[in-house]
Amino acid sequence: MNGKMDKFMEIGGRIGAQRHLAAIRDGFVIIMPLMILGSMVTLINNLPIEAYQNFMEMIFGGDAWKQFGGAVWTGTFAIVSLLIAFTISYQLARSYDKDGLSAGVVSFASLLAITTPIAEGSGLPLVWAGSQGLFIAIIVALVSTEIFTRLLGNKRLVMKMPPSVPTAVAKSFAALFPAMIAISIFGLIKVFTLVAGMPDIHQAFFDALQEPVSKLANTPGSAIVLALIIHVLWFFGLHGGNVMEPVMQAVYLPAIEANIKAFEAGLEIPYIVTKPFFDAFMYLGGTGATLGLIIAVFIAGRRHKHYRNISGLSAGPSLFNINEPILFGFPIVLNPLLIIPFILTPVVLVIFSYVMIATGIVPKTVNLIPWTTPPVIGGFLATGSWKGAVLAAVNLIISVVIYLPFVKIAERIEVKKLQEELALQDEADARHQQNGSSIQDGPILQPEEKTLISSRK
Repeated sequence: MNGKMDKFMEIGGRIGAQRHLAAIRDGFVIIMPLMILGSMVTLINNLPIEAYQNFMEMIFGGDAWKQFGGAVWTGTFAIVSLLIAFTISYQLARSYDKDGLSAGVVSFASLLAITTPIAEGSGLPLVWAGSQGLFIAIIVALVSTEIFTRLLGNKRLVMKMPPSVPTAVAKSFAALFPAMIAISIFGLIKVFTLVAGMPDIHQAFFDALQEPVSKLANTPGSAIVLALIIHVLWFFGLHGGNVMEPVMQAVYLPAIEANIKAFEAGLEIPYIVTKPFFDAFMYLGGTGATLGLIIAVFIAGRRHKHYRNISGLSAGPSLFNINEPILFGFPIVLNPLLIIPFILTPVVLVIFSYVMIATGIVPKTVNLIPWTTPPVIGGFLATGSWKGAVLAAVNLIISVVIYLPFVKIAERIEVKKLQEELALQDEADARHQQNGSSIQDGPILQPEEKTLISSRK
């Protein structure tokens, strides 16, 4: 068993160290503070406590107070695709020992080059600047940086400057022709898509994702498929909930409306799978039931410093199903290790919840609930029964159990990484003592990290 675990850790470590995946991971980590801030103001605006909402409206004479959260959200979540195009490109270029700042600027410009404005000649569409445009932004960042860094090393494209020219100016002119070529390529892509009858690349991609599932019926099979699609999309950086929201509204909102009418008339409640079914029993802490992941980290992953810190910061928002700090902070997006439980958990919860309701153990949902309703409480409100709360609590336990082994693997990979860094540090110290040099090679570990390694030996 340990041999298989070590093999899995080795494979996971190699995949995680892959240059492009590492750049995506580190790019999301850079914008983590903005994601946490955006989550906090979203919670402030949507806290599902009527007394709180009434109190704020009384103080400000209406809902003008929500403009604060809206303005901060515009500067964080609403432009996440623009930010990530820069940060991923920066990290990828640095991995090649190239100019990360110039690469980030080129990536940002390339993304804008293929983006269709909201009005002719001007107007940036925030809908694609946010999470719905993440997939396109990631692709542009990776491709533009590969083009730029390869051209940057071509001596034929370097504009030679006199020695008297400042270094910063010479550096910018060295990137001139590579930047022009990279951005022009994406400009040509925009022309080709227009000729092909695709005026908006983002919208065309969005529509292509929605069309295959737009005819789903209200069945347990469709619920499983929808849960699977939403979470697979999130793995690639797409906001699965937003992408599938038209399907959710078209298929499952009428179902809960029919349930409510039947409940009020004293008739048999017809539907099991409804919109509150997902909100109360699958989205426990947000997409992927990530409240279970946070609990699993607190139980078995406390030695993973990064996971522990992100979990502590994200615990509050996750109680209200706001989990972008987890998705982008761990990150789960394009994380080959965490994608397995992230997709598996919702599917298991959908199947288990359906069986519990179909067998009559738990009542069917008869109430619409706000998406920010905390787990367990949401189960009670959606069904009007304590049995719904118990089902949500059991689902939360199931999610913790599924996430636990993967958290343990992630912790072991982190510890192994720290051990290797400690070995490099010790080797550098030995060379320093032997040669009497003041130069130290290798990463410098903090005292807390050294204590961690010692405790695991």
